[in-house]
Amino acid sequence: MLQDHLIGAHVSASGGIANAPLNAQKIGANAFALFTKNQRRWQAAPLCPKQINAFKQHCNDANIAANAILPHDSYLINLGHPDESQLARSREAFLDEMQRCEQIGLSLLNFHPGSHLKQIPIDECLSRISESINLALDKTQGVSAIIENTAGQGSNLGHSFEQLAQIIDKVEDKTRVGVCIDTCHMFAAGYDLTSHDACEASFNEFDNVVGYQYLKAMHLNDSKTPLNSRVDRHHSLGAGYIGKAAFSFIMQLPASRGIPLILETIEPEIWPHEINWLRSQAK
Repeated sequence: MLQDHLIGAHVSASGGIANAPLNAQKIGANAFALFTKNQRRWQAAPLCPKQINAFKQHCNDANIAANAILPHDSYLINLGHPDESQLARSREAFLDEMQRCEQIGLSLLNFHPGSHLKQIPIDECLSRISESINLALDKTQGVSAIIENTAGQGSNLGHSFEQLAQIIDKVEDKTRVGVCIDTCHMFAAGYDLTSHDACEASFNEFDNVVGYQYLKAMHLNDSKTPLNSRVDRHHSLGAGYIGKAAFSFIMQLPASRGIPLILETIEPEIWPHEINWLRSQAK
């Protein structure tokens, strides 16, 4: 059933968060991602009741449910930062992002796990990320922390399924933690997605190491760079090194039903076409 698939894109919230569901509606989406504040700044004005009410009304008008919305936190946040003062700043900012989701009535917050910056051991950094999640969950309700896998550029962690599982292992409330699989990042990190069989093997590995019970969202992106490049460069569906077979596979994967499937592809003008094509692949 097509309505089981929640498909959209990361849309603009320029002019206020209430514009995001309107922008999603324009492209025929029944899901969307957004930034609830400027993603390249630490500070943001608090959300006012008028904005929040307008956002909820526009979501209702567009028939987009709260569980189909995947807000993304600030790019500045590093929940595994080796420096104590910067770690504290990141944790404070992450809590603010979680509280903004709580205020709006959203149940997911997508974030990049963190980087060791070549200053602390990987295991210590992963533990810091888990503890950062615990601190935010303790002070909020109803919002789950959704870890996005990375391409493994530089010192970024979360590129292997084992690292994602290690972060989750030390999260105390496992009902409020999950994973957002970005297909471009997954491919760049070395997981083959170029055929049905390759996808089956890679996703089986995810299920064995992490578990589908933690798959709470996906970013559907092709890749401008080859397998295991460790370079994060998104492309339009079928235009990159991954090809269309992976996205057809994902649309037929039972675990992809009922979770936000979000395009971050590079040509917003063809998002309606990409959304319709994804829906056509569902069985």
